[in-house]
Amino acid sequence: MLSLDAFAEAKLADLGARSLRRTLTATHRLDGLWVERGGRRLLSFSCNDYLNLSHHPAVKSAAITAVEAYGVGAGASRLVTGDHPLLGELEARLARLKGTEAACVFGSGYLTNSGVIPTLASPEDLILIDALAHACLWSGAKLSGAKVLSFRHNDIAHLVELLGQHRAGARHALVATDGVFSMDGDLAPLDRLSALCEAHDAWLLSDDAHGLGVVGSGRGSTHVFPDARVPLQMGTLSKAVGGYGGYLCASRTVIDLVKTRARSFVFTTGLPPASAGAAIAALDLIEADRDLCAQPLARARLFAAALGLPQPQSPIVPLIVGAPEAALEASARLEAQSLLVVAIRPPSVPAGTARLRIAFTAGHSEADVLRLAEAVRPWADASPKAA
Repeated sequence: MLSLDAFAEAKLADLGARSLRRTLTATHRLDGLWVERGGRRLLSFSCNDYLNLSHHPAVKSAAITAVEAYGVGAGASRLVTGDHPLLGELEARLARLKGTEAACVFGSGYLTNSGVIPTLASPEDLILIDALAHACLWSGAKLSGAKVLSFRHNDIAHLVELLGQHRAGARHALVATDGVFSMDGDLAPLDRLSALCEAHDAWLLSDDAHGLGVVGSGRGSTHVFPDARVPLQMGTLSKAVGGYGGYLCASRTVIDLVKTRARSFVFTTGLPPASAGAAIAALDLIEADRDLCAQPLARARLFAAALGLPQPQSPIVPLIVGAPEAALEASARLEAQSLLVVAIRPPSVPAGTARLRIAFTAGHSEADVLRLAEAVRPWADASPKAA
């Protein structure tokens, strides 16, 4: 056996022994709610398609029209020949929705953060990042070569302490956080963070992957806080927008720099026309229907009220189980009831906090929500999140 294969086999065996090995499961998403796995229909509470727009007729039609007009792929980097007209239209729409001067569309949210952060920070600089921030923020921070320090989750006092100790020794400082935290569903205090960043001449970057379309009247987490000033608003087109891609909304000068120097923009093929066309159609729906945007959070709050849990701030509600094997068992028991709630285990969450991460969508009926609440009651009663 090659040493490479021996290494991989040993790693897999170790992960398996700790219930941390990951496997793919073929899943046919039948619509925005139901999936088929192993020949069984399951009602999904694990999808980030919060507005069910991935299957909306207008969004699908826009994708098909884009393919017919521009082809399947962009053909090259956007700086070569891959800048098809839909991308400029999409960027203008995103900037308008977010209230910024300009936007830049990337191939994915992960590519956005792994490209933007190293463009703005280098070894002379300081990056302060929330301990529970998404992995792509951490990747971008590490790629930058800057000094990277973690502050305790949503702990303003700890961030003040770190800025006081380290800001003076750095050329520039960047503070990075999720707007809506993907595993806990809580919001970052962007108003307090932005005021603190301005006081210390630090640049605030908020990853709004799970905020766009579902909080702040659909405009995202920054708009939950009227006094928040967030110069770097990042997000994805793969959650509430229903498709694929990532973006940064910022000043025109910053966007011009990103389009010139971000390696994950310069050295990769542009977003396919179908994805851009679908995103534009989805943004039409988000801008036009605030009631639609309010539904996922309303469903989450109905669920929490039924179980006596704290009121959610987003459509994401976690039920902490603890051990990875316990989370897997809970998920399997729910699947036996035709409910899909996928177990989330380390390293996606900290050790000891494996969980059922429940994501509500606009399409879930009140009856669906209450059925799930009864099914998960044993774990909700035992969860540290319970009131």
